Amino acid sequence: MLNLIEGLMYEAGQLFLAPVLLAIAVVFLYAFHALGAFMLQAVQRRTGRRAGFELAEARRRDPRLGAAALEALAVKRLEPVRLAARVAPMLGLVATMIPMGPALRALGEGQVAEVSRSLSVAFSAVILALLAAALSFGVATVRRRWYAQDLAALEAGSGGLPAQAGTVLESAS
Repeated sequence: MLNLIEGLMYEAGQLFLAPVLLAIAVVFLYAFHALGAFMLQAVQRRTGRRAGFELAEARRRDPRLGAAALEALAVKRLEPVRLAARVAPMLGLVATMIPMGPALRALGEGQVAEVSRSLSVAFSAVILALLAAALSFGVATVRRRWYAQDLAALEAGSGGLPAQAGTVLESAS
């Protein structure tokens, strides 16, 4: 009976390898998308373009938005990148552990090539997952600071734009 349960658990675990590898690929691609959007926003903020200051732009479009609504908007905007930063390492761990079963089984049978293949999949997946997590974490951390600064500026009544951005916008008008 125990062998049946062990066998079923092994087979069930193996079924998750393809979906986990696909999820890692999606998160990896998303991390680079988020990095690109982050870099664009950084340029927009540096040059004082309104699009770089999402909360101020949202308040400009709808002056009724209060601090709580703007904070909720900031949290909503941060959710995908924070989720990627937190989930990617877990997916990497799962993608490392799943191929270890076949690798250990192949090692016991003396099939070195199969051990090598399984370990290559495991280590490649965890590397991509950790890179995705690192990129996503960096983007989320800086954006969180930007949103906190923007909320403070909006509450202080400066319109949510730093002083230098306001002058750039005024001179462009």
